[in-house]
Amino acid sequence: MPAVTAVERSATPVDVAAIPALRRRTSAVLIASQILGGLGVATGIALAVVLAEEVSGAESLSGLAPTATVVGTAVLSMPLAALMTARGRRPGLVLAYLIGALGAGVVVVAATVGSFPLLLAGMAMFGAASSANLQARFAAADLAEPDRRARAISNVVWATTIGAVLGPNIAAPAGRSVTGLGIPAAAGPFLWAAGVFVVSAVLVAVLLRPDPLLTARALSPAEQRSPQARSLRAGVGAVAASPRARLALGTVAVCHTAMVSIMSMTPIELDHHGAGIDLIGFVISCHIAGMYAFSPLMGRLSDRLGRLSGIGLAVGLLVCAALLAGTADGHHVQTTVGLFLLGLGWSAGMVAGSALLTDSVPQPVRAAAQGLSDLLMNAAAGIGGAAAGLVIARASYGWLNLLAACLLLPLAALMVLTGRGRRTVAAGS
Repeated sequence: MPAVTAVERSATPVDVAAIPALRRRTSAVLIASQILGGLGVATGIALAVVLAEEVSGAESLSGLAPTATVVGTAVLSMPLAALMTARGRRPGLVLAYLIGALGAGVVVVAATVGSFPLLLAGMAMFGAASSANLQARFAAADLAEPDRRARAISNVVWATTIGAVLGPNIAAPAGRSVTGLGIPAAAGPFLWAAGVFVVSAVLVAVLLRPDPLLTARALSPAEQRSPQARSLRAGVGAVAASPRARLALGTVAVCHTAMVSIMSMTPIELDHHGAGIDLIGFVISCHIAGMYAFSPLMGRLSDRLGRLSGIGLAVGLLVCAALLAGTADGHHVQTTVGLFLLGLGWSAGMVAGSALLTDSVPQPVRAAAQGLSDLLMNAAAGIGGAAAGLVIARASYGWLNLLAACLLLPLAALMVLTGRGRRTVAAGS
């Protein structure tokens, strides 16, 4: 008997009356794991550039550390999606957190022995924890009612706020804690992150039962339960066949790319206009608050007004953010407002796009389609982040924001066309 069938059997029979309680339990476990996972990622990333510069001895190579993490997140998205498609959310999330913990340990070893290639390898593995955090939002949607999916996703996204805020603040104590062990202080946060990821893995392994994806699959029609309907190829095919799924992928990728491109270059622009490190930190904190703190509001708007309205809101906010930040020219209050709106736009796009993707593909291939979404999102953001540096070097921060705004125009056009196509089909029927 195939292993997939055996796993599915463990998820059945399903007591339909117990589903509401199971939804609440699943959401609570995912929120807790997201807080811990976000804390681990934020703690490690806080000093990644500093550590890379110390190990490599070259400031020009320091940016490769976060780039390696983005690449690792993208590369690992599809294998983890394949595992979840076959075995459920729990094994995929546990493995992702454990790979992230191993990667954090490799970073500590690399820093201790002074090996930059080993450091980059560890940072790439560290990206698996980011993959787990991203996939957790989809796990929250597995059992959610269709008209509450965006809210379920947004609640998990909101939980990242806690880790994102606390992580950088405990980086310094984490660094001081390892100085007596012969480990560089900048590597201390990664040692702490490894421990946090292990706790996250244990939490998911013990408490995320029954598995939300397998339970949702057991509730689906019998014809959707065959293993042939759940391959990665079937997932890609389902996205290609659905205009709304293609819009969802485009939304997540474009919104994330625009956000990363502008955000990553803003500290440099602020520094050029005389902002100190405290002001730069405040601006980025406002941006992070926009990204995560208001995601429940974005989820409710997407559920009540519709996914396309949520995407339209995201496009509008991101264009306004680009215009404000790009024309600030040293006016720090305007830059702060722009970066806050940039975070809000990202939140609206991420929540509405993720919910639309889940709505638009059949249940058996959702995990595969969601893995494809994370792959494209991180790959596009990696390219966008690298291109942003070139734009700043050759042109200006204002031009970068203008190009980011222009990147959103095709998304807006695709949104309009998708909406018209749906109304045409409805009218024809």
